[in-house]
Amino acid sequence: MWRAFGLLLFGVVGGLALVGCADLSYYRQAVAGQLALLHAARPVVDVLADPATPPALQQRLQQTQALRAFASTDLALPDNGSYRHYADLGRPYAVQNVFAAPALSLEPRQWCYLTVGCLSYRGYFDAEAARELATHLRVAGDDVYVAEIPAYSTLGWLDDPLLNTFTLWPVGRLAELMFHELAHQRLYIADDTGFNEAFATAVGRLGAERWLKQHGTARERAEYQADCQRRGDFLALTGAARERLQVVYASSRTDTMKQVEKKTILTNLREDYQRLKQHWNGYAGYDRWFAHDLNNAKLAGNSTYYRWVPAFFALYQQQNQDFPAFYRAVEALGQLSAVERAARLGALSVSTAHRVLKTEQAEEEVAVIDRRHYAH
Repeated sequence: MWRAFGLLLFGVVGGLALVGCADLSYYRQAVAGQLALLHAARPVVDVLADPATPPALQQRLQQTQALRAFASTDLALPDNGSYRHYADLGRPYAVQNVFAAPALSLEPRQWCYLTVGCLSYRGYFDAEAARELATHLRVAGDDVYVAEIPAYSTLGWLDDPLLNTFTLWPVGRLAELMFHELAHQRLYIADDTGFNEAFATAVGRLGAERWLKQHGTARERAEYQADCQRRGDFLALTGAARERLQVVYASSRTDTMKQVEKKTILTNLREDYQRLKQHWNGYAGYDRWFAHDLNNAKLAGNSTYYRWVPAFFALYQQQNQDFPAFYRAVEALGQLSAVERAARLGALSVSTAHRVLKTEQAEEEVAVIDRRHYAH
C-alpha cells in the first residue's frame, strides 16, 4: 500500500530556493536530485519513436498520454507539460521519505519549508542522507519509517515527468497516481498535509473510476475494484490498531505499561493481517509493509493520507459529481482556519462513514477483517 501503493508527495521542491537557511546540505541534495531527474527525462514522443523502447513500455506510454488528456478535459486538472516526458531513474523509487513519531504518540514530527509550509515527513533523493536522519531520530528515541516513494509533485513549479517507478503499474493504479499528483498542482494549502493528501487521494480515486467506466475493460475495472477493496480492508485493519494505541497512549498507565500494550497491539495487528490475507486468496502485496518498521511513524503516516478522504468523497457528491464545482468547494474549505476546516471535514466524514465507492464490474466483495482482537 502506502507502500505497495506508495502515493506520497515529496513537497521539498518548493524550498529549493532556500540555500542559506537551515540545512544547506539538505537543499543541495534536493537540487541535485531534481536536476538529475530532469536531465534523465525525454519527451514521450521521442521514447515512442525509439526502436529500442520495449513494446510494453510503448503501449503504456501511449496510454499515459490518453490519461493525461483526460485529466484536463474531464477532470479539470491543470493542462501543462507534466507527464509529457519519461525518465528511467534506474531504481524502483523516486525519493525516500522519512517519517517519525515519539515512541508513545501517534503525532508525526513536522519539518517546515518556507514556500510549502510544514510537512509530516522529510524527503530525500540521497538515500544515504535519509538513512542518516532515520538513525539520528531512532537514537533520540523516536519511532521511524523510511518509505520508498514512486512519485511526487513539484506543485506545478516544474513539469513532472512519468517515471519508470510507476509507468507500468496496472492502469487503474497508474491513472489514480497521475490524477493524484496533478491534483496537488490544482490546489495546495500550506501547513496542512492531511488536507492536501486526502484531497489528492480523493481526486485520484474518483478520476480513476471515471476513466475506467468510460475507457477501461471489464478486467481492468475488476482489477482496480479488487485493489481498492484490499486497500480499504488494510485501512480498516490499521485504523483499528491506531485507535487502540491512541487509547493506551492517552491513559494514566506508566510508560513501561504503555510500551507493553503497544507491543501486544502491534503483534495482534500482524496476526490479523495474516488472517486477512486468507480472504485475499494469498495476495501478498502488503507483506513488506508489515515486515519492517511497524510502529507509530508508519501508522501515523497512514492516517495523514486517508483520514479525510471520505469527507472529500461526500463533498464531491454534494457538488453533483462536477469537478470544477468540487474544486471551488474545496478552495472554500482551504480558506477556513485550521480548526474550522477540521470541523467541517469531520462533519462531512460522518455523513459518509459507511459509504464505499464501487465500480460497475466488480466480481465480488472481499470480506472485511474480523476486528475482535481490538474489542474491549
